[in-house]
Amino acid sequence: MKITSIDLDGLTDTLAEYVEARRFDAVKALLAEHNPPDIATAIDRLPDQQEAIAFRLLPKESAWQVFEYLSFDAQEHLLHTLSDADAAALLEGMSPDDRTALFEELPGKVTRRLLNLLSPAERRQAVQLLGYPEDSIGRVMTPDYVRVKPNWTVAESLEHIRVFGSDSETLNVVYVTDPSGVLIDDLRIRQFLTVAPETRVADLMDQEYVALNVLDDESSAVDVFRRHDRTALPVVDTGGVLVGIVTVDDVLDIQEREATEDIQMLGAVQALDEPYLQVPIWTMVRKRAVWLVILLFGGMLTAEAMTYYEDELAQAVVLAIFLPLIIASGGNSGSQAATLITRALALGEVRLRDWWLVMRRELVSGLLLGFILGSLGFVRIALWAVAFDAYGPHWLLVAVTVGVSLAGVVVWGSLSGSLLPLVLKRLGADPATSSAPFIATLVDVTGIIIFFSIAVVFLSGTLL
Repeated sequence: MKITSIDLDGLTDTLAEYVEARRFDAVKALLAEHNPPDIATAIDRLPDQQEAIAFRLLPKESAWQVFEYLSFDAQEHLLHTLSDADAAALLEGMSPDDRTALFEELPGKVTRRLLNLLSPAERRQAVQLLGYPEDSIGRVMTPDYVRVKPNWTVAESLEHIRVFGSDSETLNVVYVTDPSGVLIDDLRIRQFLTVAPETRVADLMDQEYVALNVLDDESSAVDVFRRHDRTALPVVDTGGVLVGIVTVDDVLDIQEREATEDIQMLGAVQALDEPYLQVPIWTMVRKRAVWLVILLFGGMLTAEAMTYYEDELAQAVVLAIFLPLIIASGGNSGSQAATLITRALALGEVRLRDWWLVMRRELVSGLLLGFILGSLGFVRIALWAVAFDAYGPHWLLVAVTVGVSLAGVVVWGSLSGSLLPLVLKRLGADPATSSAPFIATLVDVTGIIIFFSIAVVFLSGTLL
């Protein structure tokens, strides 16, 4: 009986203890009680030497399943420690899409050596998948699927599935092709199980199906899966010939990878290609330094803007007290808007042609939010002026200046934060590059201009 919910930390500690004590029978018994994903997680956490020992103690018939769930670093390390025969057995057992993902991460020299270990049929298949463009659907698809002919009966189709279905990635969907291999329909397996055995496949068909193109960008699969609520989708070439399928587990990996990249870019970091603890320090510095340098120059613009209004600051020192409040409010509202629109673009909720609707909504939202913050700012200054005699005899004008400025920078932050991702999308760039720090820096500069421009209007003849 397999355990479905366990303490992975406890499993790792127990496994490490048994390996350290060289209790190999206990290791085998422990591993036999758990599922491949749990075993892979535990082995991943072991030191390299213990990792290799634990993996070698797995039954050969299940070792390749565990291998598929291991991290890339663990896979690469184990391939270097295994004999050619053992490595070949592992690679032969892996699903083609997972094997392709492994090969494309390995150095070219290592990939060529491993390809030579495969049988001729598996080697042809691996080379074909690696031949598709990087980040294309062809790289993540698997050629393991079940297809039937329209003139077969349900009984003939089920017999075919019994014979060849064991190698299929999934049996939820059965694909129908014509004699030349062109996809003409996809049928759920339940359709075969709920009709008479003599029913023809053609009688079950409605010739309505959704397919991916082998050369499409892999990110397009996420939207198609979400829109059509599928667990697997066929992949065809430019001639409509069925060449493979993509399953939902691969799409989840793509979605996780893209979401991670977007989140990192929203934080003003170039997307990392490896897990955080596995990224070399110099690579981490390089990917973070680019945006920090850009933001540094943005900060210099902020300093230049303040220098321009140096005389106003000298005459009305009270304005300096509220300057951080003004620019922070504008940056925060801009970051909120940029995050919302970037995510909406990723989910397909907003398109480029919706820019006017976005601007109108953010204008209204910005005005309401600005009114709320501006009112709070006004009330705060008024209360302090009455209670503590703060801000001098012209406190009312100062309160109006701060309140109106807060409203202005929040409106501006909302508009710029929402429209910049759309502009980047239109230019072909990733909308996530309109990161929160970038928006904040942009609004800092303009916020200073807005603040002092409003101050000149309300405070001329008094403090200015």
